[in-house]
Amino acid sequence: MVELTRVHPLEQMGFDLAAQNNQAASITAEPYVAMVDVRLPTGLLRTSLLDAEIPTTPNTWVAAGGRRTIWLGPDEWLLTSTDDAPEELEQEVRGAVLQLGGAAIDVSAQRIGLRLSGSRAREVLAKGCSIDLHPRVFVSGSAVQTTVGLAGVILLALSDAGDDFLLLVRSSFARYLADWLLDAAEEFTDPATLIIGSQE
Repeated sequence: MVELTRVHPLEQMGFDLAAQNNQAASITAEPYVAMVDVRLPTGLLRTSLLDAEIPTTPNTWVAAGGRRTIWLGPDEWLLTSTDDAPEELEQEVRGAVLQLGGAAIDVSAQRIGLRLSGSRAREVLAKGCSIDLHPRVFVSGSAVQTTVGLAGVILLALSDAGDDFLLLVRSSFARYLADWLLDAAEEFTDPATLIIGSQE
């Protein structure tokens, strides 16, 4: 039996390099994480599922341990985990939601995470994103499905200061979005110190 090796779509952009600390704008390609799309009938919604909390407020995300749950719609959530193998997470979640009339499917290969942080991170995003990113509006725990530079993303605010964001983009658009972010950030930093790197 042939074992397939997963290749990160940003490997050629220096995925194996350590991200350098840059106060203005730092772009980091995150490693693969397990992702499961969860559907639950709204009438049977619970506020917790296994070891993960389920956000009930639209356009939010919550974290518990190594798991993060993102609200995608009235009956849909994206559950991510840094601690579980994709097939194990899918099996565990499916077992919990099937009895409630729900469904769970592994979508780990669907998206890649890009971390954008720094004092100018919000300004970089604002160049290609039409939502209100002001720190009073898009606070830590906020999540929205939108476009950044014409690429569809799930955008998460990781801090109240508005200087730390996670962009989940489809794998086939990862290179495009990384190039777009690098270009958008160029005016705020020395391009020589702005690199794509892995984050453990």
